[in-house]
Amino acid sequence: MLALLSSPFLWPFVAGLPFAVVLPLLGNLLRLRGEWLAALGVAYLSSAAALLGAGFGIAPAVAATTGATVAAVVKQRDGFSRNSAYGVMILAGWSLMMLVAANTALGHALAQSLVDGQIYFASPTEAAAALVITGVALLLLPYFTRRRMRAHFFPAYDAANGLPRWRWYLGFDWVAAVTTAVAITILGVMAAFALLFLPALTVFPLAKRWRTANVAAALLGVASYLVAFFVALSADQPFGPLFVGVLLFAFASSRFLRTAKGAISPGAN
Repeated sequence: MLALLSSPFLWPFVAGLPFAVVLPLLGNLLRLRGEWLAALGVAYLSSAAALLGAGFGIAPAVAATTGATVAAVVKQRDGFSRNSAYGVMILAGWSLMMLVAANTALGHALAQSLVDGQIYFASPTEAAAALVITGVALLLLPYFTRRRMRAHFFPAYDAANGLPRWRWYLGFDWVAAVTTAVAITILGVMAAFALLFLPALTVFPLAKRWRTANVAAALLGVASYLVAFFVALSADQPFGPLFVGVLLFAFASSRFLRTAKGAISPGAN
């Protein structure tokens, strides 16, 4: 661990670690509203924007963030709700990404790097960007959490009091989309999606309190990141697939232990 401080992999490690904390927390809020497809929809649309931006010499993170902002705004339009909007984004983003990749010189290689991730090539600039965007997300999460909880348990409250709910809906969607967009340029599409999806899926049936769910999800994200990063380095394996595999193993283990506990507990039948 200490050797990492003087190794060329220090900045890649720093660039990915903040997302292992923040994305599971955002995933909990998305799961609360049944919007678990958000990560994949925004990821594909942001990836397509990154590819388009590359053709004009725009940095992938900047182009991906622009695409994520468009995705957040489009979702607020009438007629789009929850996973329906994200399903459209997935199809549109995938279609556009594949077409751009097939018709540009470096498109295919860049598209592959966005899907697989390029964490080992992360620079101090990307590490700084990761720390800034995740820091902003952490600062805003308590504000969005209070309003999401209120909307979940008292859905008529905002309308009855004439509160413009769309503002904080758009605000949360934008924060989640931009954080995901920056994450995919470092971790890759599937690794970012796994961080938003699997920790929440794992802890929701186990946690009895919201705070417990957040702590458990963040710990699971960080622990899985640490295991995947160091195993990938020592065994010379690609980080993204290994990281997703570790998260899947944690989810499967929790399901197995929960099923086994229910089978042997007195009153299970």
